[in-house]
Amino acid sequence: MAFFSKNIAIDLGTANVVIYVQGKGIVLREPSIAAVSDDEYRDVLEVGTQAKMMLGRTPAGIVPVYPLREGVIADFMITEEMLSKFMIKALNRRLTIASSSSVVICVPCNISEHERKSVEKAVKNCGAKQAYITQQPIAAAIGAGLPINSAQGSMVVDIGGGTTEIAVVTMGEISISRSIRTGGVHMDNDIVYYVKKQYNALIGDKTAEEIKIEIGSAMDYKDTSSMQVRGRDLMSNMPIALEITSREVCYAIRDTIDRIILEIRAVLENLTPELSADILEHGITLTGGGALLNDMAERIYLDTQIPVKVADSPMDCVALGAGIIAEQIEELKKSRRKR
Repeated sequence: MAFFSKNIAIDLGTANVVIYVQGKGIVLREPSIAAVSDDEYRDVLEVGTQAKMMLGRTPAGIVPVYPLREGVIADFMITEEMLSKFMIKALNRRLTIASSSSVVICVPCNISEHERKSVEKAVKNCGAKQAYITQQPIAAAIGAGLPINSAQGSMVVDIGGGTTEIAVVTMGEISISRSIRTGGVHMDNDIVYYVKKQYNALIGDKTAEEIKIEIGSAMDYKDTSSMQVRGRDLMSNMPIALEITSREVCYAIRDTIDRIILEIRAVLENLTPELSADILEHGITLTGGGALLNDMAERIYLDTQIPVKVADSPMDCVALGAGIIAEQIEELKKSRRKR
């Protein structure tokens, strides 16, 4: 039973849910999707990887549901059910979270109080004794190994599935931040729209994500790579094969990339001279799945002239940072009581 009393950290992302268990590290990484019965009962049949494999292939009566959108809960009941199933899988037991466990959960900077309480309620309904909410940029910075408790300013850009969090952290607090509801999922949507407009063909979200990962780029090059994709011709309604180039993908997602860079510049333009000097010296750290987009770091450097590096294991930084907080919950409680 001691296993069940260990604290837990959850990165409840639009694209993926990552769970960290005290003393064990990351134990689960699954897509944030559920396969749900299309009736009044809305039974959750599959979640995560199994549900994602069903995308575009579900029989009548089953629909895919993305219960998290733009970093917040869009469907409370499905989120709660999905999270419960993930916890059972993560803990490898017929129980979810023990009543003695504390859960650290990450949220975007700009969510409303109502959205914040919804996240807290969903976690507590899974059995957590206490739910601690932490901001994604703080967790991402900790997970990336940045010295957030020093007087030195550290800048982190976390490009997730539904949101991009941009923040400068110093002395354990966020000095300045911007949070935009734009991320990897929006790039997927951009690719779907481009193929529809350019080729009069329809491809699925999963195919668009594969295109982004395989040949997507934040920079336009003369020498291009290409990828064959399959979809449905909207004129004939017949299956069709298309050849998509990396330059086309770059064109398709450029507005989303431009918006992210615009917000990064807005943060840089509002720093104090001292923090500006710190960022110029130590650079910008990229985390999140969007950090893995080809040439993203180079594109940000060209637009800002600030050195940019991609964190180790960028997709896990938020969960790892939240996990470090979960490991130290008892010490944090004691220090607060002493104050």
